[in-house]
Amino acid sequence: MTEITATVDFEAEGRQKGWLHVPHSVTRSAYGVIPVPVAVIRNGEGPRILLTAGNHGDEYEGQVALTRLVAALEPARMRGTLIVIPALNQPAALAGTRTSPLDGGNLNRAFPGDPSGEPTWKIADYVENHLIPRVSVVGDFHCGGASLDYRPHASTHFDPDAPQALKARSLKAVTALGVPHVMVFESRGGTGMPGAAKRRGAIYLGGEYGGMGALTQAGLGLTERAVRRLLIEFAMLDEPLEPLPAPQALHIFGPSAYLYAPEAGVFAPASELGDEVAAGDLCGHIYAPENPDRAPLAVHFKAGGIVVCKRHPARVEPGDCLVQLARPRA
Repeated sequence: MTEITATVDFEAEGRQKGWLHVPHSVTRSAYGVIPVPVAVIRNGEGPRILLTAGNHGDEYEGQVALTRLVAALEPARMRGTLIVIPALNQPAALAGTRTSPLDGGNLNRAFPGDPSGEPTWKIADYVENHLIPRVSVVGDFHCGGASLDYRPHASTHFDPDAPQALKARSLKAVTALGVPHVMVFESRGGTGMPGAAKRRGAIYLGGEYGGMGALTQAGLGLTERAVRRLLIEFAMLDEPLEPLPAPQALHIFGPSAYLYAPEAGVFAPASELGDEVAAGDLCGHIYAPENPDRAPLAVHFKAGGIVVCKRHPARVEPGDCLVQLARPRA
């Protein structure tokens, strides 16, 4: 049983803009709520799709792309029901932070949530148990945020035991989004939005469309194209899908795909996004400008693959992720 209330009717025709009111009682406001923006655009029966951004507040491509979509999409030009939430973790989005400043919650690690928990867990519970059951497709748009820079990719997640039809439809959809690289994750459960979609039997389409806490014209354009092609792919928009070259399909192959800083300092990378590396290759050096007597620490890759993500801030602490690798999916 959720404590969140919606000011929109998810079954009403036309365009509605409103709020999800998340109860949040504090000294300043005993009966206060956190207003999470939501739009519902509906034109009769047809596909039912949920689009979200701002799951992490410092990731901006999706937030702007979905805000523009809500303003531009006319109900008469579509069919079915579209639910759009451009700033899902509203407190984090307002603060420009990955996690919520209210409770420290990382929304994409909070599923299935808790209807009686702190705001982040309330939102997760509402999405998994009250929004995703209304749809068959979830599009959740991410990027690397303030700490990471990604080579853009679209992604899909499904359970190894999922019906073959769902797997095939997920793969067809993710390759239709117009992103040159796609990542395929096949795993059970999970505490993120993909896990919520899998538990509800919905197709999940995500991706990382940029990073560094910035917003570029290229990243925004790629995200908007992916959103529009998603709506066309599932016949919500009756438009032709422009043919594009088939994307490269990749996967994260295990723990050795991640490389972490062993010591504090300033990281000087020796590789760039898209580079192909082998186990033992130099990843970079960690310098200690505050202690010039300390020799630079060389960091080497533990496995081979393609560099798809790298750390953005140069200053690192032990345990900070320096790079992420992927390999072509068989």
